[in-house]
Amino acid sequence: MAEKLFLGAKLRKLREARGWTLEACAERLGLSPSYLSQLETNQRPATARVLIALTRAFHVDASLFDLEGDARLLADLREATTDIAGQAEPPTAAELKQAVVNAPKLARQFLALHQTFRRLDERVKALDDTLGRDERGAGVTVLPFEEVRDFFHYRDNYIDSLDTAAEALAADLPQEGQAERSLEAALGDLHGVRVVTVGGQEALRRYDPASRVLTLDAWQPGATRTFQMAHQLALLSFRDRIEAELDQAAFRTDAARDVARVGLANYAAGATLLPYRAFLEAAREERHDVDRLRTRFQVSFEQVCHRLSNLQRPGWRGVPFYFARVDMAGNITKRHSATRFQFARFGGACPLWNVHEAFAAPDRIDVQLAEMPDGSRYVSIAKSVSKPSGSYLANDRRYALSLGCEVEHASSLVYAAGLDLNGPATKIGVSCRICERTDCTQRAFPPIDRPLEVPENERGVVPYRLGSALNLRFDR
Repeated sequence: MAEKLFLGAKLRKLREARGWTLEACAERLGLSPSYLSQLETNQRPATARVLIALTRAFHVDASLFDLEGDARLLADLREATTDIAGQAEPPTAAELKQAVVNAPKLARQFLALHQTFRRLDERVKALDDTLGRDERGAGVTVLPFEEVRDFFHYRDNYIDSLDTAAEALAADLPQEGQAERSLEAALGDLHGVRVVTVGGQEALRRYDPASRVLTLDAWQPGATRTFQMAHQLALLSFRDRIEAELDQAAFRTDAARDVARVGLANYAAGATLLPYRAFLEAAREERHDVDRLRTRFQVSFEQVCHRLSNLQRPGWRGVPFYFARVDMAGNITKRHSATRFQFARFGGACPLWNVHEAFAAPDRIDVQLAEMPDGSRYVSIAKSVSKPSGSYLANDRRYALSLGCEVEHASSLVYAAGLDLNGPATKIGVSCRICERTDCTQRAFPPIDRPLEVPENERGVVPYRLGSALNLRFDR
């Protein structure tokens, strides 16, 4: 069915521009004044006959009344209102269409305000990227996942109460045989939980407290099922410890507390599968060879990388690693760091970081010697991983993992073999938004604190030159 053509605002603008009264315009169009009034207030759609009359009376082309411009305005308005809605419910499609049809000037002014808001928001985020935040993030609106991310970051990604308890629990688990069977037995013996596997269910893990049945997706890899059982065991075994950590953290919202509860249970699950001292000794013995470690402990590549990044127990510290997980769009979906390595808090990460190249060679571990703008150097590895959906009809989840440490610890890494640690390194940054490098050939857009010079008669890799850093002032 063809979309109805409402021309109210455009028709009224044409009439008023010519100084015609409603009655005079209706006479020229061969319409009644009441019908024309209904057209102008969008109570009636314009017919083909009316459209022809309009083009003749106003001497304009029919394209003036094309709906494509309105469709673009509607799409921009939908994106803008969704962007700033936050946790509130955004306007419906019908409400946005009414705004475009009846008040297009107001809609465009709203878009202009949104663009201004976006520019200011970018500058504030860039300042946040540059200066960092205090532990409480005072005065800053933080999303639940961001607040939880900062909670772990400022704890050096190490939670001693859960780590030591998980290590003690792991010592009581059967040490022979498959970890999956050991955890299934522990859930039954300690908490009376029965584990069943069902192929093709939507959830990786579903627990029914009433029946005490834990249902797992049989189509997932063994390492995934094992981790989900460890997660459930941690929730049941360390409930009081987890709640005590949440009370101490004093999150701003219930949503952040709920996110953190899952994160703490995941932390305890990893600490149970990879108990601190045993894993640390194995990591040193294997020179942090992730593949050897995942085979040795019957876990996934990602689980090993994650655990390596939180070996920061006082008196028993491991190599300080950073760990990040990036999706195919370049979004950092997981990040932990015991190093000085900086991640982009907003927007995309540096395109020269080897984590982006991992998707091109799924079965290869890519090694990079990288240098940050502050001169710190890192040996980092990157590898893409796929998390199967279990069905041809559902998309697999694909990520790239990055694990790295500063070069002073390179002798402890099997991946540093053959690297000239004093030789040329790939110069990477945090993000283009705040990167201070002026000679980067992969820059996506200029930094916000530099004036631009755009030469008319010269073109380099990018169509501008960067001036000296601006003295940006942000009044509190």
